[in-house]
Amino acid sequence: MEHPIVHEPDDPFVERVRRICLAYPESVETFGHGRPRFKAGKRVFVTVGSEMRIPHSITFTPAEEERGAWLEDERFWSPKYDGPSGKLAFDAGLDAGLDGDDSRTLDDVDWALIAELIDTSYRQVALQRQLRALDAR
Repeated sequence: MEHPIVHEPDDPFVERVRRICLAYPESVETFGHGRPRFKAGKRVFVTVGSEMRIPHSITFTPAEEERGAWLEDERFWSPKYDGPSGKLAFDAGLDAGLDGDDSRTLDDVDWALIAELIDTSYRQVALQRQLRALDAR
């Protein structure tokens, strides 16, 4: 069975996440299960819209010492398919205005937090040479 495509090709949320993710050394975008994914080497560090009910969300790999704190925050959940591998998801209230009739926009998203989560996730899965390249910037 083919998975439905979750986002339009020019979705502004996906575009913004894409710009953040592709700035990392050797990161690539792939597409799987109807969703954009960003990889460092062979490992995924971000998936956009892992939950159909909240398409404007990301799934990321947190640092182990941060996992418990994130799970205490209602904006985070452990996805049913990725959760066993240690991934968490973050919706940042992104369903508001992007998925419904709320008046919030991309400007209301906590992009600093999302960038921090993406950075941490990249660092959890990247190869040593990729980390050296990142830290040399």
